[in-house]
This record gives sequence, C-alpha cells and structure tokens, in this order.
Amino acid sequence: MSEQPPALLPYADPAFVADPFPLYRQLREDGPVRRVVIAGGLDAWLVTRYEDGLAALSDTRLSSDVRDASDARLLQQLPETERESMLSNMLRSDPPDHTRLRRLVSKAFTARRVALMRPRIQSITDRLLDDIAPAGRADLVADFALPLPVTVISELLGVPVDDRHEFQGWTDRMIRRGAAPPDPAVVNEAWQHMRAYVTGLIHAKRAHPGDDLLSGLVTARDQEQRLSEDELVAMVFLLLAAGYITTVNLIGGGIAMLLAEPAQLDLLRSDPGLLPGAIEELLRYDGPVNPGIARFAREDVEIAGVTVPRGATVLIGSAVADRDPARFPDPDRLDITRQDNPHLAFGHGIHYCLGAPLARLEGQIAIGTVLRRLRGLALAVPPGEIPWRPGGLRGPERLPVTFTPGG
Repeated sequence: MSEQPPALLPYADPAFVADPFPLYRQLREDGPVRRVVIAGGLDAWLVTRYEDGLAALSDTRLSSDVRDASDARLLQQLPETERESMLSNMLRSDPPDHTRLRRLVSKAFTARRVALMRPRIQSITDRLLDDIAPAGRADLVADFALPLPVTVISELLGVPVDDRHEFQGWTDRMIRRGAAPPDPAVVNEAWQHMRAYVTGLIHAKRAHPGDDLLSGLVTARDQEQRLSEDELVAMVFLLLAAGYITTVNLIGGGIAMLLAEPAQLDLLRSDPGLLPGAIEELLRYDGPVNPGIARFAREDVEIAGVTVPRGATVLIGSAVADRDPARFPDPDRLDITRQDNPHLAFGHGIHYCLGAPLARLEGQIAIGTVLRRLRGLALAVPPGEIPWRPGGLRGPERLPVTFTPGG
C-alpha cells in the first residue's frame, strides 16, 4: 500500500473542486492510509476511513504543531519574523499550552452560554433577510451567510462590526488555499495589518474593559493562565477567523446542498423539527473542512498497519471518513432524517471544535429562517455552476438565488 505512487489532489481542476468525493471514494477503496500530494506539491498521508480517523484524532503521537513537521516548506509558507507569534494559538499547540489556552475561552462557548445568544442571532438573521427580501434575488454568501457569523463573533469578542471588511480581507489573504501555496510576502503583509489592528483593540480594552470575551482575556490575571502578548494576539485572530469562516461555509453550503436536493428541501420545510438533525447531516455530507485535519508525526507511527514516518504530515480525512460505508449506511446520499450520525466535521478529542455549539445554533437559525421566509427559493444557476472554494476550507464562494420578492 505504501509503495503506491502518491495520488494528486487536483485543486486546480474545477471538476474536483466542485465534487471531490468520487476521488475520495477511490482513495478510501485503495486503502486506509494513502499517500497524496496536496496544495503546493506537499506530501501527506491521508487517513481515509472513519475508525482510523477517530483514533488518529486522539493519538498523542500526532502533533498539532507544524514545527514538528519535517517538510521545511510548511514553515516557509509563514513569514520568518512573525512565525512564532502566528503559531501561538490553541489550534496549533499541544498540551500543556493547548490546555491552558483553551481553558481561558472555553466558558464562552458552552452549550448553555451559547443558547442565551439565540434571540440576538435571530435578530441579526431577520435584519439581514429584511434587507434582501424585497429584491427577489441575492447572493446568499455575500448578503447573508458571511455577514451573519461575522457579526455574531464580532459582538461576542467586542470587536466593532464596522471593521469587519478589513479583518475579513486580511484573514482571507492569510488562509486562502488553492492549487498553489500562499505567498509568504502576502501573508506577512496581511498579518502585520491584523496584528496592528488587534493590538489596538487590546490597548482599548485595557483602558476601557467591557462585558465581552476580549476584555475578559485582556484582564485575566491568574498567574498560570496569563497570556503572553503574542498568545493574546494569536488567540484573538484565531477566534475572529475560526469564529466565522467555517460557519459561513456551513450556512452557504448547507443551503446549496438543500436546493440541489428538492426532496430533502421539501421534507425539511414540511417538518422544521428535523432541523437539528439536518444540520448534522449537512456537516457529514459535505462539511466546511475538506479534506480534513492536519497533524504531524512526532515519531514513526503505525496507522491501520501502515508505518507513517516521523515528521510526516498526516491528513486525517474527516470529509473522506464521513462517507465511509463501514460507518454510515448509503453514505453518498444526503438524508436529513439520518439518526446515528457521529461525524468528524468538528474533529474529535482535545481539539474538538470549541465553537461547535455556536456554529450549530447559527446554522439552525440561519437555514431555518431562510427556508421559512424566502418563499420560492431556488438556485439562479445550475448546481454544477456554483463556484466552490478550492481545498482546506470548503464552501460556495457565491450562491446566487431567486425567490418571491417581499420575504
């Protein structure tokens, strides 16, 4: 199996970007661990099956810290002078640093705290739909799926919503993925802008703390939990970026999937009580992280009988594993009534997505309200013409729709 030549994940191929799952199915059938070439010609070991992916996400021999990777090109994608500060976040750290960093923000994202946000999220949703309803047509990414989670995370953190266009632009330049690796010069420029912006916010919160998450981080004084300045800047960037990007893809991608499956759409419209399960199925079927989650082998690691060498990039294919027929019956069919659905879209183990309760709630409110208010909702282009983001973070770049004016 390991002697097979690496398989190319062709992010430059529009057909693959639109529907990567036929290739994923072939790779899974080839074996549980498959060498692949990803963006920028980087080599990775793709874990293709559910049970192996579940185990790998909890394997302490696999690090989240890219500095454990043997391929120097991974680090070279980040500007050398800012590398340490950019990596000082809980997404790219391991215990004990990960434990300390996550503890500082975990209380803000509990299911109970998130549930209290429902009225405000509903209000933001209704306002956005009020703005687009009279026209009878919209781009549901730019006009709805993007501004909703950006506004929610901005308010939670205490970031001025009017600044969202700036930090969205910087974030997009730092994390945009495709067939080519990011340009370090572009990443560095965007990071410098983001760092200056976040530093200014931190200074403002120190002078005038408010009832928001950023003020809480700034004023944390427990000796063992204190954040360094680099860690604080990296934490705020991570919360801003992770707090909206995947949710944009969940909302936009979820609506696109339902509009491409009229029977499922009609079923959900007829029974809104199916909405929580529908969100889980949309996450499983074509979730916002694709093909999966990167880890780096601290030592030689055996996965499903395949020895992965120390320093190798291990790509735990959550999107591939979530269509594993050994775990999900009829996995290539969207079924919003699916009951047993422990998908890996939010990961697993200590790095399980901190914002999962918030993303679920935003998805339920956003998609449920769109289906209720926009009568006659339909795609303005054939499903095959919806442009999808290439690689890494998956969702439609645009979602042109029509509906009955008035909403």
